[in-house]
Amino acid sequence: MATKYDAIVIGTGQAGPSLAVRLAGAGMKVAIVERKRFGGTCVNNGCIPTKTLVASARTAHVARRAGDYGVTIGNSVNVDMKKVKERKDSVVRVHNQGVEKWLKNTSNLTVYQGHARFAAAHRIQVGDEALEADKIFINVGGRASTPALRGIDQVSHLNNATMMDVDFLPEHLIVIGGSYVGLEFAQMYRRFGSEVTVVEMGPRLVAREDEDISEAVKTILESEGIHMRLGAECIAFEKRGDKAAVQVDCNSGDKSVIGSHVLLAVGRVPNTNDLGLESAGIEMDQRGYIRVNDQLQANVAGVYALGDCNGRGAFTHTAYNDYEIVAANLLDGDQRRVSDRITAYALYIDPPLGRAGMTEAEVRKSGRKALIGRRPMTRVGRAVEKGETQGFMKVLIDAETKAILGASLLGVECDEVIHSILDVMYAKAPYTVIQRAVHIHPTVSELIPTMLGELKPLE
Repeated sequence: MATKYDAIVIGTGQAGPSLAVRLAGAGMKVAIVERKRFGGTCVNNGCIPTKTLVASARTAHVARRAGDYGVTIGNSVNVDMKKVKERKDSVVRVHNQGVEKWLKNTSNLTVYQGHARFAAAHRIQVGDEALEADKIFINVGGRASTPALRGIDQVSHLNNATMMDVDFLPEHLIVIGGSYVGLEFAQMYRRFGSEVTVVEMGPRLVAREDEDISEAVKTILESEGIHMRLGAECIAFEKRGDKAAVQVDCNSGDKSVIGSHVLLAVGRVPNTNDLGLESAGIEMDQRGYIRVNDQLQANVAGVYALGDCNGRGAFTHTAYNDYEIVAANLLDGDQRRVSDRITAYALYIDPPLGRAGMTEAEVRKSGRKALIGRRPMTRVGRAVEKGETQGFMKVLIDAETKAILGASLLGVECDEVIHSILDVMYAKAPYTVIQRAVHIHPTVSELIPTMLGELKPLE
């Protein structure tokens, strides 16, 4: 006999726990299932641990630059990787255990630890336990993909999850993939003291961004001694003693790069391959993402997919917003939709890139009349004072409606500054609202109104 619940949540990533607790608080009998570690990717091998490591790497970087600020440090700056990992683990442990305790101490909520699989549309099997519910919420996240590159099975390789176990300094880290995850690790380990080479198949880094952003990111990373091999269209691997040789076959330079360790950062796949979705008749797209509508409902009545597994967002903040959308529709009578949210994310190299809305390329492709404002960080007083003037900011405006179309801010504190623009976009207010605002001096944000006062036609 199956144990019956009002709702079953599969996975304890960013959306699942909050939804389970909210449903339980509304008086529903709820079950939540976790197969491994509470907290999902963000807590265990994503945002929280990587940004903790980034903080350690930045500290080493600033210490090495101490002389620039008139500060003298006696001996050379060394990094104790075991202590770096211990610090990271302690931060993760607080969050991981916090999620577990929260769920296990919530009334009306039963926690199951094991792998959940669908036996039917509204029936879940967790080991020997059978669970049934009219409403099932899938929040199983994703994992790093392993590309079918020649010789990949000949060399040991790391990904974003296994990098969390590294407590030593790689002599030469070869990062396969010049996008968000790969670049964060590349800069991080370069600052720890590794030699680092980034191998990217495309002609430029972070191809989703505008070309000027890509070039600026490349300049920032190369200034720290990171090697770039772009246009590596025929990547292959070969073991050479205790080293790994990566064939890059670029237009110029050596045909291969030899390093001590390889990190694969070439994308992610959803954790939907072993859920028994076919037994429930739940539809997926060709990449394995669960198909959902604007309110995150799958094709089977009462089944929802939240977070990375639905292909509608690849971030912790979009996963949490998925929870908010589902809870609002089910419990609050508030018809919220995925299409209401504005694209926003950050690239956490240092200095960071904050993004909101459309890129310049997307605005140009749309054919609309637009205005653009730009400001180099060399003309931002706070950046000059901090000695961190790399990067630039730009914002795109609809010339007819005065609506902010998008912004790309690459510079010190720009992962926070972007929200001053994002909030105005959500308010559907014209750019003049922020352009006429009086911001605090001296800050990075104070130059947003200045930049908006110097708009020019996008030609």
